[in-house]
Amino acid sequence: MDQKKMLAIKMGLVDYQKAYDLQLKIHQLVSEEKLPHTFLILEHSPVITLGISGKESNILVDEVQLNKLGIQVYRSTRGGDVTYHGPGQIVGYPIFNLRYLGRKVRHYISNLEGTIIRMLKDEHGIDAVSDPKFPGVWIGNNKITAIGCRISRWVSMHGFAYNVNTNLDHFKLITPCGLVNKGVTSLERELGKKQDFDYHVDLTIRYLAHQFELDCTVENKANFLKKLEEL
Repeated sequence: MDQKKMLAIKMGLVDYQKAYDLQLKIHQLVSEEKLPHTFLILEHSPVITLGISGKESNILVDEVQLNKLGIQVYRSTRGGDVTYHGPGQIVGYPIFNLRYLGRKVRHYISNLEGTIIRMLKDEHGIDAVSDPKFPGVWIGNNKITAIGCRISRWVSMHGFAYNVNTNLDHFKLITPCGLVNKGVTSLERELGKKQDFDYHVDLTIRYLAHQFELDCTVENKANFLKKLEEL
């Protein structure tokens, strides 16, 4: 298996549980080196997820209100506390074999952050930063990208959530990442207009591959899922 190769699959809008089940299958195949580094890029239907250290008290409304808004809640196996996913947000799930990318988890996280930081600077002239104490990508005091990962058998799962045209009002339903006195933002808010989502999906794929120094092939979703059934 060529370990400088990355497959990227644009999945579209995917239910959180279905995406998680798909990650598990790909994780196994990447671990067995039957697949190269694989990057799922998608949107989720409105959902709140709690990481392994997540506190339910950081969800600020009750189940009745969430049901009215059509927002599901899942306990996730990723690191971190509570976050929101929804349409207009680019969710990236790099399922990468870190045995070939250096077995340094902090370096891997820094590369995820660096992907968005470089993209914001190069494409939009926006100065964003990372903070070792608070994982993610920040513009001032506001987070534009949340990071939450899991590493098992040196293969990564979960990843990042980059607010492009995200409904930021839904973050008022939670204490994002359990952090008080910090806000959230989106590219739409920073630039003052709604963004071409598909264009930013393609940009994100390109910048991620460059950050990790991988040769990227974008594979058709239907062809990729068919291949999975055969493996």
